[in-house]
Amino acid sequence: MWKKRAIMWLCICLAGLMILLARLTQLQLVETEHFTKRGINLLEASVSQRSQEMILDTGRGNFLYRDGTPITHQSKPVLILFPFLKKMDWDSKRISEIIGASEYALEHAVEKAKKPFAYGEPNPIELTEPQMEKINALQIPGVFAVEKKYHLTQNPAEHLIGITGENETLLRNRYPDKELSSKTMVGLTGMEKSFDEFLLPDGKSKLVYHVDATGGPLFGINVKYVEPANPFYPVNIKTTLDPDLQALVEQLVDQHEIDRGGAVLLDIETNTVLAMVSRPAINQNDPFNKENGGTENLMLKEQIIGSVFKTVVTAAAIDHELTNPSRRFDCSKTITGDPDPLFQYGMLDFPASFARSCNNTFATIAKELKEIDPNILENYAGKLSLTGSVGWMGDIYHFEDFKQLQEDKGRIFLSEEAKKDNNFVALTGIGQHEVRATPLAVANMMATIARGGNKEMVRVASKIEYKNSTSLLDFKEKELEGETISPYTAMKLQKLLREVVVNKNGTGRSLQDLPYEVAGKSGTGETGRMSGGKPLYNKWFAGYFPFDKPKYALVTVRLGATGNASSTNPLFADIVKEIYNNDHEQN
Repeated sequence: MWKKRAIMWLCICLAGLMILLARLTQLQLVETEHFTKRGINLLEASVSQRSQEMILDTGRGNFLYRDGTPITHQSKPVLILFPFLKKMDWDSKRISEIIGASEYALEHAVEKAKKPFAYGEPNPIELTEPQMEKINALQIPGVFAVEKKYHLTQNPAEHLIGITGENETLLRNRYPDKELSSKTMVGLTGMEKSFDEFLLPDGKSKLVYHVDATGGPLFGINVKYVEPANPFYPVNIKTTLDPDLQALVEQLVDQHEIDRGGAVLLDIETNTVLAMVSRPAINQNDPFNKENGGTENLMLKEQIIGSVFKTVVTAAAIDHELTNPSRRFDCSKTITGDPDPLFQYGMLDFPASFARSCNNTFATIAKELKEIDPNILENYAGKLSLTGSVGWMGDIYHFEDFKQLQEDKGRIFLSEEAKKDNNFVALTGIGQHEVRATPLAVANMMATIARGGNKEMVRVASKIEYKNSTSLLDFKEKELEGETISPYTAMKLQKLLREVVVNKNGTGRSLQDLPYEVAGKSGTGETGRMSGGKPLYNKWFAGYFPFDKPKYALVTVRLGATGNASSTNPLFADIVKEIYNNDHEQN
């Protein structure tokens, strides 16, 4: 009997040992980096248990202004102190003399520290180069004067640049073949997302020391500096943004209380983005909240553009000889032919109709164009780069159709039937019904006209640079595919856009006395939405300047606005003034 019991207990013990062995194999060999459903990295966890570290640079790539200054980060020379100093007799007095802080404050900061820190955080004391040299010359273990990179939580052009975050599921789905730490930051929106694979870290720069269970140092008191093996990384994305212009446009958009909307400023010669501002601002505490997260870049989202679309109708009308100087339009009537209760402009020729944005004129011409070709408005929107992707795209390395921007493409009609319906076509002719375009595309349309009809892709990045500032990849200027308007048509449009400003009754007459001569088109898009019993409109002004030698294309837009007081003409005017001042200060 006892033999059976012994054999039974032996089997139970062997089974237990096998279970323990299987569990040990799972922990140490099989699921070392993805343990449990939470995907715990046991290797990283074991290292973190026996060491403490001060991250000096996460290793993720950076964004720069066009002059090479940083947008998303700031490097500061700081004093790093390690908590094991509290167990040592170190020369705190000498350090305090060098940095100009009290010895007590230094010792107190170390005493309460549980991990390495930059003295003075969250606003660390910034050291001078002589101070750094003196501190490091003392060779005190656990005391270092180093450059530490701080990522800015609120940086200019936040919607364009985008945000990053830890998301292991997204990381593994996006890069299934890469061995990356579960803590690796990934781009979630904007250019951070578009350029994410270029920006991935090759490793962190950090100060590391190994500790025992009490937090004391192991292997003596030597602190190890660890940095990526590849000296060319991280890379920098050199944007086309101008730091001064971005700052002034941001300031003016907020001064004019644009709660929803923004501005886009392009360099016409290079067709690059000099400044882009979207509001509302990103809610840093809850960026993906559907109600007030604010992560959407509204300058890249299609919007109702209203009378700005009359520019497209005009281009088609010029080419099809519908703008005869002797022709008159009844601008005291609505697009249905009924008396207009608001606007009694009388009989106007085409230039005056364009300057005063007469709806009946463009509804009439749109219907005439439909009889020539139902697709004509869509074709001319494409010729003017108002629809389709306008941001830079192309094949680079192993990326096919790499896109610098994640943008909407806009549209003119949603159905073939609408193209043949007089009522829908009339509404389309004044930029209503299903007409949609992004503010970026509207700005590109103005730049296209200013260049004489040559349409190009819009760049927000000019190159990718290695850490040492040598070029990894250049984003060269590229033309947009497809048909374009003729130089003659562009010239006629230029004159009409200028008439909007110089005509004493033009919708842009408030811009007549600016230091730069402006040409452009206003727009009021009816959204069909209400707030407090009042209809909401999208208010636009899109144009370029100086008129005689075009240099800038600018769009200002206020989305979901109420009443006439919400015009964006004053914002447009102030931006032009400040750009003029900025240009002449530099010269």
